[in-house]
Amino acid sequence: MSALTLAKTAAGELSRRDRIVVLAICCTSLLVVVMDISIVNVALPAIRRDLHASVSGLQWTIDAYTLVLASFLMLAGSTADRVGRRRIFQVGLAAFGLGSLLCSLAPSIGWLIAARALQAGGGTMLNPVAMAIVANTFTDRVERARAIGVFGAVAGLSLALGPILGGALVDGFGWRSIFWINVPIVAAAIVCTALFVPESRAARARRFDPVGQTLVTVMLGSVVFAIIESNRLGWISPVIVSLLAVAVLSVLGILGYEPRRADPLLELRLFRSVPFSSAILMALFALCGFGAFLFVTTLYLQNVRAMSALTAGLCLLPVGVLTVVLSPLTGRLVGARGPRPPLVVAGAALALGGGASMWLGPTTPLPAVFAIYLLFGIFLGLSTRRSPTLRSPECPPRWPGWPPRRPLPAGRPGQPWASQSPERSRNRPWPAAGRRSPTRSTACGGSWSASGW
Repeated sequence: MSALTLAKTAAGELSRRDRIVVLAICCTSLLVVVMDISIVNVALPAIRRDLHASVSGLQWTIDAYTLVLASFLMLAGSTADRVGRRRIFQVGLAAFGLGSLLCSLAPSIGWLIAARALQAGGGTMLNPVAMAIVANTFTDRVERARAIGVFGAVAGLSLALGPILGGALVDGFGWRSIFWINVPIVAAAIVCTALFVPESRAARARRFDPVGQTLVTVMLGSVVFAIIESNRLGWISPVIVSLLAVAVLSVLGILGYEPRRADPLLELRLFRSVPFSSAILMALFALCGFGAFLFVTTLYLQNVRAMSALTAGLCLLPVGVLTVVLSPLTGRLVGARGPRPPLVVAGAALALGGGASMWLGPTTPLPAVFAIYLLFGIFLGLSTRRSPTLRSPECPPRWPGWPPRRPLPAGRPGQPWASQSPERSRNRPWPAAGRRSPTRSTACGGSWSASGW
């Protein structure tokens, strides 16, 4: 089958080889987008020295990416359902590549933050759309579970290997290399998408919901901004209280407005499903827990144990190895026996890893540190297959790609919340300041297990 014919063929008619090609392209986009969540962490000391950045500037370098993802992820997903997933996917790749190029050329911390926001804007068009393309391409239930298992393995591997690759690039070529390496990858993905990914849309075009989009964007943006700025202003400051009030009013607006629409942005009736609502909570707990682990770990290894960026990244290798090994196996297990057993084990591993991390210190033997990281690797390898739990009996069949992507913005506000502790730990002793995020990981792990059960 030629590439041109393939682009015009319905997803259900693709051969197995063609479906694997589509999966590989989607995984490539996911690789660069998710890796950029973690790869920047190991470069922060070099960025601070080179751009003379303040501590708050470094935090915004990380959280500007998260804020844009949280605010516009659903807008990109619903737009792709209307105008075409392949088209939006290509636009997202181009925006992400341009943002990466501008990040590598940034002359100051302000320009870097702005370029990170543009980069994240492209990322909003990649993660949810890629998941929808995968769900639309693999129509068989068991085959879809395995495909999303691979997709999830790439997501987990990207988070885990980001610090390793980032450390190697920073030590070898400087911090700007962590951004320009994305450019040729994105360029190749754009070409391959045009050649091999078939166009797809929702079975019935849903009308644009500007009010719902605005309410969701304001709610997520207010929550994330409040979480970030509470570290500087305090939770009882007028600005933070006002932002939280705006978020509450936005939620009330969503609850009052969305049920009255024929084509709402949010199908609130789906939350009557216990599996669906549990999956939303698990997405939140997962990103909170792993975000706390990643932020604290990179600071602990570089600031407390005085490791280089590359050595600190290599210490996270156990997480990446277990993610590669466990995630595809978990996909097969979920397809055969359902998601509950791996989800409960993943939550237990996260809770145990967070609890054990509370006792890490400057002189803790490295084998003990690696053993703790193995627990986080088990969590990440087993939890990357959480998406199928979103398949609710009440989900309209005309939205094949809708459920797997909607929990993503629910978890994004947890990442800035997780970053508060390391931010404060720069000016406090490790035992006092560094244990807060492991405690949060423990709480998130216990909550995850309860939700999965």
